[in-house]
Amino acid sequence: MRVVIAEDNILLSSGLELLLAAKGCDVVATARDGEAFGQAVAEARPDIAIVDVRLPPSFRDEGIHAALRARREHGPLPILVLSQYVECEYAGELLSDGRGGIGYLLKDRIGRVAEFIDALRRVAAGGTAMDPEVVAQLLARRAGDPLDTLTPRERESLALMAQGHDNATIAEHMRISHNAVHKHIGNIFAKLGLAADDSGHRRVRAVLAYLDRPPRSSGPR
Repeated sequence: MRVVIAEDNILLSSGLELLLAAKGCDVVATARDGEAFGQAVAEARPDIAIVDVRLPPSFRDEGIHAALRARREHGPLPILVLSQYVECEYAGELLSDGRGGIGYLLKDRIGRVAEFIDALRRVAAGGTAMDPEVVAQLLARRAGDPLDTLTPRERESLALMAQGHDNATIAEHMRISHNAVHKHIGNIFAKLGLAADDSGHRRVRAVLAYLDRPPRSSGPR
């Protein structure tokens, strides 16, 4: 797997290079800002890019915009975005073009090497990987709406689905059968009023869009 890294912190960038090399990946270029990242992608044509949310000069959201620009200019380039803090709005921005090959993880997740590499490979293959903490915060925002009708197992299934896991992985995490997962997910889509969809990225988009919209008011009693 050929990787371009956009990260202004030299220690983190070097650490990622060493980690990825140990896992059989080839870091073909590194960049310190959005402009250099765009040039690196154009020249190296990587299989995936790892991009920090905050890049020079203003250290706000240059990384997000550089990632979206690279996807517009170079087709559905898989992008794994890293952030120091949970910023839920970026998940929606990344998913907005309707294509897969998108990930959003907290930098702390890098230390959990197996999880990080699994997410990287999932995104490179066209899947989706959302940080569990982002999903947890989106779930915590919702109260007094159809989410309250979900059983504990359905909520667990929903959280794993929103992170981008497929049915087989959800079954493994929850130690239940594939049929049970299929039933839970069918119940979730029915209760939340979402169109049933087993096509991976589209169902992640649907669930995150649902979680990120304001809860419906129950009105006066």
